[in-house]
Amino acid sequence: MESDANGIVRLGFFNRATIYTLQPDSPAASTRVAWRCTTGKEWSGTRLIFEMQSQGNEVAVRFTHAGWESATDYFTSCNTTWGELMFRLKAAAEGKSRGPLFPRDGLAY
Repeated sequence: MESDANGIVRLGFFNRATIYTLQPDSPAASTRVAWRCTTGKEWSGTRLIFEMQSQGNEVAVRFTHAGWESATDYFTSCNTTWGELMFRLKAAAEGKSRGPLFPRDGLAY
């Protein structure tokens, strides 16, 4: 992952064979951050949204990858991958380690 001073993020997958560029979709707030994807055949025009809500001494994170044109096989694969990433985020927040999901040679699930 790379980012710049303007909030543009570049996500590289599979030894950077696939790179998605994300631009901030709206000003970041303490409870919400969103990016719009500007590259990729199926990701272009989609939005990645993280919304956080305090619940006592915990924080609930709601993630949405919105704006897909259709529910293709690639959409299904991405949905599964995002789900696994959310479990890894939860584990990291709890001080547990599940290791990287994206080793250089493929996926770790």
